[in-house]
This record gives sequence, C-alpha cells and structure tokens, in this order.
Amino acid sequence: MTVTVETLEKLERRITLTVATETINGEINGRLKEMSRTAKVDGFRPGKVPLSVMSKRFGRSVENEVVHDKLSKEFARAVSEANLRVAGAPRLSEKNTGDTNQLTFEALFEVFPEVKIGSLEEAEVERFAAEVDEAAIDRTIGILRKQRRTFVARPAGESAVETDRVTIDFEGKLDGVPFEFGTATDFQFVIGEGQMLDTFDQAVRGMKVGESKTFPLTFPQNYQTQELAGKEADFLVTIKAIEATHLPELSDEFARSLGIADGSVDSLRKDVRNNLEREVKARIQVRNKASVMEALIKHSELEVPNVLVDDELNRLVENALADMKQRGNKSITKEQIPPKVFLSQAERRVRLGLVVGELVRLNNLQPQPEQLQSHIQELAQSYEKPAEVFNWYLGDRQRMADVEATVVEGNVTDFVLARAKVTDKPLTFDELMAS
Repeated sequence: MTVTVETLEKLERRITLTVATETINGEINGRLKEMSRTAKVDGFRPGKVPLSVMSKRFGRSVENEVVHDKLSKEFARAVSEANLRVAGAPRLSEKNTGDTNQLTFEALFEVFPEVKIGSLEEAEVERFAAEVDEAAIDRTIGILRKQRRTFVARPAGESAVETDRVTIDFEGKLDGVPFEFGTATDFQFVIGEGQMLDTFDQAVRGMKVGESKTFPLTFPQNYQTQELAGKEADFLVTIKAIEATHLPELSDEFARSLGIADGSVDSLRKDVRNNLEREVKARIQVRNKASVMEALIKHSELEVPNVLVDDELNRLVENALADMKQRGNKSITKEQIPPKVFLSQAERRVRLGLVVGELVRLNNLQPQPEQLQSHIQELAQSYEKPAEVFNWYLGDRQRMADVEATVVEGNVTDFVLARAKVTDKPLTFDELMAS
C-alpha cells in the first residue's frame, strides 16, 4: 500500500490510500474459510460449506469489513508517520481509477491546530472575592424560618396586609367577555411575594373577608400569554379568607428541627455560615475561572477545526432538545432547533478547550490524585452522608471525569492568576448571589 498526504486549505488534509486487489481478495477468502468452520447454512453440515456458497452469502459484508479494517490501519499508520494529530473522523470515498489491480480511496480530514498562547504576564484578569457577613446569615435563617411558616386566620374585620395569605375568587374579562384562565375559585396567594402581577397584588391589600372589588389590570407587553400581552382586562375579586403569617421562633427547638445536633442557635448560625462559605467559594471560583478563560481566548491564536465545531454543535442541539422535552415540549424534534443559534457558543467552547488543553500540556497542570480526593471530599461535605457521596463519585467513570475537568480548570485558573496582571474586585455577598 502506498500513501500520499496533501495539505489543503487551513487545517484540511487529504490522504490517498491504494491497496492491491489481490491483498483484499486474499484477506476475504481467509475470513470466509474461517467462518465456514462454524457457519450454519441450510443443506450443509458445519465445516462443509463450500467457499463459493460462503462468498455468495457473506462475501459483500466480509469485503466491507476487510476494506474498512485495512484502510483504518493504514490511515492510522500514515498519520502517525506524518506526525499528524487528526481532529475528528476522516471522510472516506472511493476513487474509480480504472485500475482493476488496486483499490484507491481518499481520506479527507482536519488536524489539530498549532495553538499559540501569548505572554500571560500581559494578560489582564479580574479576580473576585466576597465574604459571608452576619447580615447574610440572618437573611438565610430568615428564609429557613419562612420555609417553615404557618398561617393563622385573621380576626373578623381585619384587612389584608403584606405577607398575609388570602383565599379569593376572581374573574377577568376582556371587553366584557371572560377569557381562558382568567377565572378561579378558592385561589390562594401570599401578598407581596410576587406570585401575582403587581396591580392585582396591590388591589387586594386592605380588603376584608366578604368584600368584592372590580379593578382594571394591564398585562405587560412581555406577558407569557401572547394573547393577553399589552391588553387591559377588568377583574372582579372577592376575598373569602385572610390568614396572617406566623414564623417559628428562632430557638433551640427550631435549630433541632433543622438537624442541628446540639440544638443550639449558635450551632445553627455556624452551620449556616459553613454552607454559605462553601457556596461563596464555589461562585467565586466560577467567576474567576470565567475571567481567566476570557483572558486566555484574547491572548491565543489558532485555527478551529470545523469538525470539532460540528461535533460540539450537535451536542448543544441534543442538550437543548432534551431540556425542552423535560420542560414539557414532548413534540419538538431535532430538526426544529436551528444549529446556527449555537454556532458562536460551539466555536468558543472548542477554541477554549484547545487553548486550555495546550496550557495544561505545556505546564503539567493535570489533576493530581490528592487534588481529586480533596475536591470530592469538599463536594461531599454538603450532604448528610459524606462517605456515601464520596464513594458514589469514585464508583462512576463519568462522574470522575467531571471532577477531573473541574480540577484541571482550577489548576489553569490558579496558574494564570499567578502570572497575569490581576485587578482585585471585591463583591458584596448580595452582588455575588445575584450574579
């Protein structure tokens, strides 16, 4: 077999492979003879099937297997000898040269690009930081209390106020005609929590049990129901019940209800702080990683293989399809999702992956066993049974691959931050949580 390699446009390469027909036929006959020892063919005993019958029955599939195997091996040998790193699978096509003594194939493929990473000392990177303060702990405990609140009926004659839960009947009309989903009976919502449009929420405040009120409401232009967006409706609402919110007292009993072993409020605050600090650390790592990755893209030069972008596009489309089906859109098909929507994202992800991979290779930033173990232990601490979670990660190759990728990204982030022009940017707890 002879091999020639041609350089086409940018990262494209072409290899022409030729193999003697005699070699192919010899391999085919050998495989057919081997198969005939165990093949079950009507009218023949095992091991007694003539080669001509085997060829007629299995010849075409065996020929395809032999040609594919020969080409795969020779393609691998050719790119190895030429020191080519192939990106994606090659596209093989047979050429009709008229020579019956040999088969000729062309393999079109792309190679991985040369990645040029500029001086990291010139890269400008923002490094974020945030701390957990007492106010953040207070707000979090407030949320925990709110999650365990109860409601108590207000005394007769009292008006509805913010944080009250009201039970209402309502009917909405457009131009005097009721519209779909505009009517409800015994509907409950908590005033001031954004469950209803603000106009509706404000209209109910101050009303008493048994009272009715009619008021106009204009739906927002971006309202989720397009038929109502921007239109004005008239609503009739009747109050049937008003219940005041009752928050559990911040006490040792409350702490015990949340699983605090010694049942003390101080231990509860400590536990909340630890959880918030883990969350802050994770979010800061995400922000710093994004800052570093943006700098790496700006300070790198490379051509991006189209085949890798196409593969990434397909993954993004498949993920979007699965997500939409999970959200209830069962009828959507892959053909209805235009890949071009994800093109820039796919190109960026491939580009970044190649840059990060090169930086890891050049600077030995691969994850170390102790780093992986430490990361898994940190993840496991937020669960009730850390040891089981730890083993859960170790027992699955894909989960461990995700851990390795996260640790690599952390190594790259630390490596760049240690060399780049870093601007420290402190964030408040609320700013970080809102991002």
